[in-house]
Amino acid sequence: MAIRFFITGTDTDIGKTVASSQLIRGFSNCGHKTLGMKPIASGCMLSGDILVNSDVESHRLASNVEADIELINPYRFAPAVSPHLAARDANVEISLPHLLECAQQLSQMADVLVIEGAGGWYAPISEQYTIADLATELAAPVIVVVGMRLGCLNHAQLTIDAISQRGLVIAGWIANRVDPAFKRYEDNLAYLKQRIAAPLLAELEYDDNALNMALNTSSIELLITNHAS
Repeated sequence: MAIRFFITGTDTDIGKTVASSQLIRGFSNCGHKTLGMKPIASGCMLSGDILVNSDVESHRLASNVEADIELINPYRFAPAVSPHLAARDANVEISLPHLLECAQQLSQMADVLVIEGAGGWYAPISEQYTIADLATELAAPVIVVVGMRLGCLNHAQLTIDAISQRGLVIAGWIANRVDPAFKRYEDNLAYLKQRIAAPLLAELEYDDNALNMALNTSSIELLITNHAS
């Protein structure tokens, strides 16, 4: 049964896919059979007769295990809007039990399953549920991607507190320099390191090739050591 990690972020477009892809590639490079899962994706494009998502394709390129698209990305929508709106417009009800079953099947195919959420921690996926509800049901250790830009101190601490209130383990956090012109980066990073008890797994620089990189081996080994059953 796979070790699972749930990837969330301090906002939309702060690099969850970059971090997830680097995690997947890092685990793969260390010899672990690794899969990525994107339970819900909007902003998909038609490829032949199916919708595909660029985040999912990035996961697949980083992975060393093949799995059916219906398992790794069960809900796919074309409009680039909040998942709950895309699902409502498509007259689709997102089922938490179905997502849990997909994750369970994937967990039987790999050593590590990296599950990337959509948007931020409280992004809605239906009229009743949010990403936080999905993560709570999965009960996987959470890795938080902090988009290092103005406002990140507040957003990071709110996200960390909200995860902790759910009783979930925070496996670590990743600082992603989404704004290369962000002033006082080092000072902001130092502030967060003092206030987030979980380990800083990596600092991701602003790089056009970031999707093709792998997370450092020491952080991969730390995650395996701390969370292997």
